[in-house]
Amino acid sequence: MSTKRGDAGSDGSAGSAESAGSKDPAWTRRRFLGESLRRSRAIGAGVVLGPASVAFADGDSALLGTPVVAREAGPPHIRQRRKLGRTGIEIPDISMGSFSLESDVDLVAHALDRGITHFDTAESYADGRAEEVLGRALVGHRARITLTSKFSAGPERSAKEQMAVLERSLRRLRTDHIDVYLNHAVNDPACLASPEWQAFVARAKREGKIRAAGMSGHAGRLAECLRHGLDAGLLDVILVAYNYAQQPSYRENVRQYLSGLSSAFDFVSPQPELPGLLARARAAGVGVMVMKTLRGARLNDMRPFEKSGRTFAQAAFRWVLSEPAVEGLVVSMTSPAMIDEYVEASGSGPPDAEDLALLARYEARHAATTCAIGCGDCAGACPAGVPIADVMRMRMYAADYGLPTTAAREYARLDVDAAACLGCSGAPCAGACSAGLAIADWNRDTHRRLA
Repeated sequence: MSTKRGDAGSDGSAGSAESAGSKDPAWTRRRFLGESLRRSRAIGAGVVLGPASVAFADGDSALLGTPVVAREAGPPHIRQRRKLGRTGIEIPDISMGSFSLESDVDLVAHALDRGITHFDTAESYADGRAEEVLGRALVGHRARITLTSKFSAGPERSAKEQMAVLERSLRRLRTDHIDVYLNHAVNDPACLASPEWQAFVARAKREGKIRAAGMSGHAGRLAECLRHGLDAGLLDVILVAYNYAQQPSYRENVRQYLSGLSSAFDFVSPQPELPGLLARARAAGVGVMVMKTLRGARLNDMRPFEKSGRTFAQAAFRWVLSEPAVEGLVVSMTSPAMIDEYVEASGSGPPDAEDLALLARYEARHAATTCAIGCGDCAGACPAGVPIADVMRMRMYAADYGLPTTAAREYARLDVDAAACLGCSGAPCAGACSAGLAIADWNRDTHRRLA
């Protein structure tokens, strides 16, 4: 294995609490994205995208849907709750992730105040501190909230070991049960097929320690793992990376809308079978939650274009929440302002023309410099065994999410890091990325920053 699969299960965003006011100016995308990014930004800056100028291809009216629902006066609040498959568990359409949560009990209280009643965590997040913070923050609220936690249970882990991990999570969370318990960041069907995992799940359910089980995932073999889990009937709930750019119909619309403006739209969506698998899961009564909905979360770059108070993040959320197969999304929230911005999208209907214009502008600016989650083109390209996609993900946490400390901690978890890239010519991985990313250069810079 190239990585210990305790990686992030939810989005972050730039300008987070971890880095606010102290972010190293050198550790920004502008330092190392190079000429392709400058060209993409020039293109994006010259495109006028707004409701009056949107001219989509025939048939796009179904995508536009109805206008965004106006919210009631007062602070934003969760306005929609959904049943999670056949589990009987009800969740808000937008749930709070805790990937970088280390100490801020008040932040969780603010989320509760805004109507968020489902919290996603993992035993590995902040080395267990995320669960501890949630445990403290949710004292007295357990009856009205639900929890997801996760553990990377490879086929080598015994049922006894897995039960011990679960019981530690229960203690940190100060609860006697976890509503949804997922095998974390699954990228090998053997993790689900393991008799030890299945025995653990059966016992944990029997003893009332978990209500539902399943998998999370976002790597190159995600579709294969989902297919196996569905075929074998091993999934109650799934949490997968999914965003607007992974929907083939959206890519076709954007490609036509921005025809000739950017070569970034000349490639197809990674894992094109994923939408069909999500629909199959939903039809089978499997609860479907999604993460990494912000496609890199370069939120600050979009602020100059959010003229009407509507934001790129809200547009991205409206897109995924309007997908029939999706029952809810999980996203990390690192400030009260971010919680308010995100919750604003709850129950607000499908995306309209203004939303799609924001999504299209984001693609014009960033598609050529974004490592596509789940793509897998680079798998096996490094003879030294560097897990290129994992290194790129750690880079995203640091440079795009604004979480350099968290990224460094996750980078240290990799079984093989990018040290070998420092003395390599870059020839073995040259051309391995269909988006044209300079893999060797990015890996070297990431290692210097995070090692």
